[in-house]
Amino acid sequence: MRVLAAMSGGVDSAVAAARAVEAGHDVTGVHLALSKNPQTYRTGARGCCTIEDSRDARRAADVIGIPFYIWDMAERFHEDVVEDFYAEYANGRTPNPCLRCNEKIKFAAVLDRAMALGFDAVATGHYARKGDDGLLRRAVDPGKDQSYVLAVLTPAQLAHSIFPLGDTPKDQVRTEAETRGLAVAQKPDSHDICFIADGDTSGFLKNRLGAKEGEIVDAASGEVLGSHDGSHQFTIGQRHGLGLKRPAADGRPRYVLSITPVDNRVQVGPREALRVDRIRTGRPVWLAPERTGSFDAEVQLRAHGEVYPARVTADGDGLTARLRKPAFGVAAGQALVVYDPDAGDGDAVLASGTIEETGGADEPASADESALSLSGTESTRG
Repeated sequence: MRVLAAMSGGVDSAVAAARAVEAGHDVTGVHLALSKNPQTYRTGARGCCTIEDSRDARRAADVIGIPFYIWDMAERFHEDVVEDFYAEYANGRTPNPCLRCNEKIKFAAVLDRAMALGFDAVATGHYARKGDDGLLRRAVDPGKDQSYVLAVLTPAQLAHSIFPLGDTPKDQVRTEAETRGLAVAQKPDSHDICFIADGDTSGFLKNRLGAKEGEIVDAASGEVLGSHDGSHQFTIGQRHGLGLKRPAADGRPRYVLSITPVDNRVQVGPREALRVDRIRTGRPVWLAPERTGSFDAEVQLRAHGEVYPARVTADGDGLTARLRKPAFGVAAGQALVVYDPDAGDGDAVLASGTIEETGGADEPASADESALSLSGTESTRG
């Protein structure tokens, strides 16, 4: 099988490429150039996206003994990831740029080009597994599992994807890299956003979206507690950096509860007000056969975040998850990923959707949910 190995310049993608070769595939390495002007992005060998990383990827390809190319994806990356990042914050939402990069770049643009060039699959260093049934599953290393950020893949994209590291803990991957003579064996992982050079997200957004003075108000009383120069600088659940004039009467910290870009207002209140028991998404992406009706599942709301038992209702236009225990600080724009914990050989990803709204458990069920509950309707597979 002809395999295109996406090589970021880090240890994971290097070992993934080496394992693809060892499995008998005809492998070609490719590094993605994502910046129109590399000086505006991060510098140094960070495991993804920098000039130094491209050099590390090339050296790893030389050691492995595979052809290596650099593909310019800067224009597509800027339009689909960076511009989306700006737009989401401008609308008071909290995006996940790494998830969007997987969706639009690594498993759309790259896979499309690879297939057009005659490759059969793309191999990456993501920590996830594919079961015998073809479903996406969690990695065996729970601390590194990346099934959440891969849950935006379509079944067709998943069918042409290979994840060689899903069955291996990270420390063993580093040991293997050393054994293979890969210089990136102890290279640190990349955690920050690649297109924000100094890590200052607030400053990055301010440079593009501008400064506009607004109020920070108490959600319960409406009292003005402070001011800011752009609601896009805040996220739901934020506690620090609010710049409030005085502490709460009870001395407890206050958190961002809501952001309304129309009037540039940020509302704050106690942590209890962040409690969420109901989450609604837009139209989902189904990695497993599509379901309708209600079913029990587990949902995850952040990469490497807590997993919540839930009753999920699928109605065609979206997913509604009723959590068995509350979550806190859930923001529109994040992803809800649905897992079946009892699927064969491990947690299988059923679907994902972008969170559109949240609510509390004291809210009445929708007409659809009530009808399903009364009729005892369970899941059906389409």
